[in-house]
Amino acid sequence: MDISPLQKARYAYSPKLPPALRGPVSGLGLETGAPALPEAAFQSSLKALFPLSYGQARVKFTRPAKAGDRSLAKGASALKVGVILSGGPAPGGHNVIAGLFDGLKAGNPASTLTGFKGGPGGLVDNKTIEITAELLARYRNTGGFDIIGSGRTKIETPEQFEAAFATAQGLKLDAVVVIGGDDSNTNAALLAEFFAAKKSSIAVIGVPKTIDGDLKNEDIEASFGFDTATKLYAELVGNIERDSASGRKYWHFVKLMGRSASHIGLEVALQTRPNVALISEEIEAKKSSLGDIVNEICASVSARADAGENFGVVLVPEGLIEFVPEMKALISELNELLARHDAEYKALQGVEAQKAFISGKLKSTEAGLFKSLPGEIQAQLLWDRDPHGNVQVSRIETEKLLAAMVKARLAELAKAGAYKGKFDFQTHFLGYEGRCAFPSNFDADYCYSLGYTAFALVACGLSGYLSSVKNLAAPADQWIAGGVPLVSMMNIERRHGQDKPVIRKALVELEGRPFKTFAAARAAWAASSDFRVPGPMQYFGAPEVTDRPTETLILESSK
Repeated sequence: MDISPLQKARYAYSPKLPPALRGPVSGLGLETGAPALPEAAFQSSLKALFPLSYGQARVKFTRPAKAGDRSLAKGASALKVGVILSGGPAPGGHNVIAGLFDGLKAGNPASTLTGFKGGPGGLVDNKTIEITAELLARYRNTGGFDIIGSGRTKIETPEQFEAAFATAQGLKLDAVVVIGGDDSNTNAALLAEFFAAKKSSIAVIGVPKTIDGDLKNEDIEASFGFDTATKLYAELVGNIERDSASGRKYWHFVKLMGRSASHIGLEVALQTRPNVALISEEIEAKKSSLGDIVNEICASVSARADAGENFGVVLVPEGLIEFVPEMKALISELNELLARHDAEYKALQGVEAQKAFISGKLKSTEAGLFKSLPGEIQAQLLWDRDPHGNVQVSRIETEKLLAAMVKARLAELAKAGAYKGKFDFQTHFLGYEGRCAFPSNFDADYCYSLGYTAFALVACGLSGYLSSVKNLAAPADQWIAGGVPLVSMMNIERRHGQDKPVIRKALVELEGRPFKTFAAARAAWAASSDFRVPGPMQYFGAPEVTDRPTETLILESSK
């Protein structure tokens, strides 16, 4: 392989582990806590859906093992484990596999790791590859999911579950490890329950992945990949800010990844201090309309123009359009209609026929809003849903919609004599650029630890758990490894026109310290050109630079 100097250097990096995971497997203990339960409103429904997995306890690994700790006896056995990369890539996925592999070999060199190719579909269709030390050596500490590939197949039909079980049983697996986000790990919980109902000892363990940052709770402080992606986006936004201040003629509208939550936008704002950063959760809470959002941006544009600064930067969350109440109602009704009339809708020829069909079935308020939108946005709202039934918001050009609306509103203000500046804009979407970057030192360490923890959970004979590493704002020698039951993180949501059990997405908390820190500073940022430029991610040098966690983690952990 013709590899870059950095890739060669990253091969030599040795990821750090929590103290409990260092040393021989025989000295590792597992403390069991109280049962972990979901929100009270969903307990009865989830107990009925997951009778064999419901009510399991949180666990924590310790060293040395103490009397009463659960045995890791299976760790010394030759284990056969399968691993799946599910959903969109996130930096560090290869290190999860490396940590899992190294844990298995530390327990017993005869243990094997099988990769399912192309995501969950590889488990259903029995498409595998053996992960060997030689193969893995080419992927350690690198970005991407290309060692085995990923996919978005959702295991949901009885035939798929039976095929997945037949594959795992045929390969004589002791466990399947699913590396994915909230939807993927919901699938892991369903698989664990199905295998248990078959009276099988095959375990299913999940690992928390998503650059969006919306798979988090008291047990999962961060999903892997968030650290790397936000540092990369912050570098690019910082570069755009410096260019904006240099050219002094453009407002840059930058859409950032984050389908269901604004964690990325908030973190990048904390790192770069843009003039405007929209937070979807706040917009929903305030019931702001598209017009309200446009007026907020225009206020900053106008104030800066009065100071002779006809340039600036606006950060737009990818999923913003679903949080504007009027748009949320429209999208919800569109989802229901498209699910209910799927065959009839798909039989129509051409987008104009599809628009007319849908417009005729929308309620009057939503129909009026739909017709008021630009034709391109209408078409984007009707494009195919993802496998989980969600609108593909990354394909909706919200940044262009807002820029055009701001330009039109400023023209009205200028005509009325209330605005005398000059306005021109550029739009950007920073999304896929961040999903396969070389993982930061933090993500390289965190992912390796998550993979090793997944092995330890398997070695304890546990199933239906999500690998957990906590105390992440501290150095790795203070991290705490353990596991949390997948069912405890679930609620019931509407999907494809039906109520479904899903792991609850974590949205930006408006009462949380990260948002409050941002909210206290944004008025000054709106008028200022004192941008913060983080620069490129660092892998070598002082730990306070190379191993620094996100601003979000630092603020959430501060007292």
